[in-house]
Amino acid sequence: MKIRLFKPKIGKLELLEIKKVFKKSWLGYGEKVQLFEDKWSKFIDSKYSIALNSCTAALHLSLAVNNFKKNKKVLVPAITFSATAAAALYCDLIPVFVDVNRDTLVMDFEDLKKKYTKDCVAVIPVHLGGQPCEMEKIIPWAKKNKIIVIEDCAETAGGMYKGKKLGTWGDFGCFSFEEKKIMTTGDGGMICTNNKKKYLKLKSISFHGWNKDPWLRHKSSLKTKSKNHWEYSIDKLGYKYNMNDLAASIGLAQLKKIRLLNTSREKIIKRYIQGIKNLKNINILTDYKLDNSSYWLFVIRCNKRDALMNYLKLNKISSAVHFEPLPMQPLYKKYKSIIPNAKETWKEIISLPLFPDLKFSEVDYIVNKLELFDKNYSKY
Repeated sequence: MKIRLFKPKIGKLELLEIKKVFKKSWLGYGEKVQLFEDKWSKFIDSKYSIALNSCTAALHLSLAVNNFKKNKKVLVPAITFSATAAAALYCDLIPVFVDVNRDTLVMDFEDLKKKYTKDCVAVIPVHLGGQPCEMEKIIPWAKKNKIIVIEDCAETAGGMYKGKKLGTWGDFGCFSFEEKKIMTTGDGGMICTNNKKKYLKLKSISFHGWNKDPWLRHKSSLKTKSKNHWEYSIDKLGYKYNMNDLAASIGLAQLKKIRLLNTSREKIIKRYIQGIKNLKNINILTDYKLDNSSYWLFVIRCNKRDALMNYLKLNKISSAVHFEPLPMQPLYKKYKSIIPNAKETWKEIISLPLFPDLKFSEVDYIVNKLELFDKNYSKY
């Protein structure tokens, strides 16, 4: 038995949508992208959505659209994927690393308040692994200090927190549809906002700064009598960050079953918890709230983390660490950070396999191996 860490749930529905795109012979930026954006907005409860080629692009644009002055600061959690902090660097901004809560691994609100200075222009709460940040505290605090809130939802899609969808609390919500995430488009992302002015600018800079995207120009070429239907204007610097119809077609299929994808993960997490909860030396990271949730990771703690990961590998069970604190990476060491919780906690954490098609028999096999490791803990 070999058990991988992640696996997308794809099949006939995705192939059917792809065939529709092939039949029309329009693979690029087209009507499927527009349809995916509209359906995503309805699903996530946002006025505007723009489909992109990655969540990294979404994070970058959410900062770039604001034209912040060089060397202003962005508050980011110490434990997150590299794109969160890289987005600040892309815009000539300085990442300020906030410590995490030991029990959840998300941004610690008390440390956030301590790290804030008047040079801070934005905060990027990351719902790590689908674990919600304390948005009911962050939003009023950010408004008081007049800084924008960018929710990094790369590891959640459709999760609710206190009656509101994650990704709609802040000024911008950034989502990932990378191959192994909650849902996939192969690779892709989405940025959401309720601000029409920012949306129009985001739409432009996501495709070279043009005032008309290729699909809009194509549609106008069929409807207008004007000889100049091909014309467009470039009044700002933009990027090539758009999604294409091929990716969007997969997204449309995935969106139809996203509730199933999330509830399947909830059932698997419940199975894990039932099997692990009484172990002495292996603990569950956090109190998983399995009601309208969208968890991408199931994380355990163990003081002998590396030994356990090696043991799992010998038993053909994949595992990973999400993530080593960014200030410990060479690129970010110069941004001196006091993050005691992150530096201690990351040494203990292990992500176990979690994906919709993971069988209960496979979960039970993993739990059995964890029980054996726990029983013989002193030998490792």
